[in-house]
Amino acid sequence: MVRQDSYVLVHLFFFFQPCRFSLSCFSFLSNVHTLMSSLTKKFSPWFWIPSLYTAEGLPYVVVMTVATVMYERLGLSNADIALYTSWLYLPWVIKPFWSPLVEVFGSKRQWIVLMQLLVGAALAGLALTIPTTHFVRWTLVMFWLLAFSSATHDIAADGFYLLALNRREQAFFVGIRSTFYRISMIVGQGLLIMLAGTLELYNKPQQAWSLVFAALSASFVCFFLYHLKALPSCIADSERRPAKVKDMVRDFVLTFLDFFRKPAVGAAIAFMLLYRLPEALLVKICPLFMLDSVSEGGLGMTTSDLGFVQGTVGVVGLTLGGILGGVCAERGGLKRWLWPMVLSITLPDVVYIFLAYAQPDNLPLISACVFVEQFGYGFGFTAYMLFLMLFSKGPKSTSHYAFCTGFMALSMMLPGMVAGYLQERSGYLNFFIIATVLCIFTFVASMLIKKVPEE
Repeated sequence: MVRQDSYVLVHLFFFFQPCRFSLSCFSFLSNVHTLMSSLTKKFSPWFWIPSLYTAEGLPYVVVMTVATVMYERLGLSNADIALYTSWLYLPWVIKPFWSPLVEVFGSKRQWIVLMQLLVGAALAGLALTIPTTHFVRWTLVMFWLLAFSSATHDIAADGFYLLALNRREQAFFVGIRSTFYRISMIVGQGLLIMLAGTLELYNKPQQAWSLVFAALSASFVCFFLYHLKALPSCIADSERRPAKVKDMVRDFVLTFLDFFRKPAVGAAIAFMLLYRLPEALLVKICPLFMLDSVSEGGLGMTTSDLGFVQGTVGVVGLTLGGILGGVCAERGGLKRWLWPMVLSITLPDVVYIFLAYAQPDNLPLISACVFVEQFGYGFGFTAYMLFLMLFSKGPKSTSHYAFCTGFMALSMMLPGMVAGYLQERSGYLNFFIIATVLCIFTFVASMLIKKVPEE
């Protein structure tokens, strides 16, 4: 087994290499963009918003969820899996620090199609390196490239959405973009994993997962070609004049300092980091628990069953909980619903204690438990997102919200890195008991917000 500390510096080195490659591609892409712009007419947003946000969600799901399942099926230990895949949150943690580059170099339309091409290349790289002897090293390099490209794509896509649509269209399509982002989660966590499980019946795991990523790579080549044509040529995007790098760095530093001068910023950061602490531990271990053998304390599920339970039933529960949370928040605000949402995001964690103790082989029962936990998480997570938006209010709300989302990613990255080690030392049942006890930090973090920002 590869030691978990052997490649960390190598991974970090390879993570920053796409920056050089991305910038070198702009001369080529600019020529292609000029050619395609002459052929592009003003498409209805219905022609590109669904596909754009499907393409935005898929790489994130692959990096955060599918990678965990794949490494388990390829034989890595839980400690290695949790450590390696948690490091992949880093691009989303530091995303605010390189977002100014998207403003300085090229248009957001160019960044979108370039990142989709890089995503396709990274997925192709995964397909090619999974069957190799040193697959851990090289697949992690490809996952770093995928994570970097996905985080940059997020910046460009959300910026393009604001530039290409007027205020009325932005309001109308916000639900549409969220819906197709959720669909991408079902495709990634559900259908892709179920496909891998089906292929495992006829092939070795390495071959099965290689075929899955090859198919996904081909789909992103199609996204790339389609969006070259379908994304409108937006005057506000193509003719904007970016500020000088020196001025942008100065503005970024001032914005950064303003964020940390906000009232009660310490309590706010503690809330951002601790509110989801139990979930940050569970999210890395739950798929491994379900796949692990009964003799090892797991549930012994097949890959296909996991895709159905977590990627379909779980995502539906998460979505419905989020919808209900949004409705409640709109009617009563954060002050009224904070504590019901705190209870909702913590108490359902006990279902994993039950599953680890009873180790049932009843798929409907397991599905019901996962649905309850994910529904509770979706409802409770609404309070977290609402707080980020309220705390970010002000003249620099967009930039400050980006910093908040960086802390949000960090809150998942740090606990996830130790989750596998903790589980291997304690066993599944004790691990889930510990994660549930740690819900006290969610309550403490919520109590720190003595003065909830005014809606």
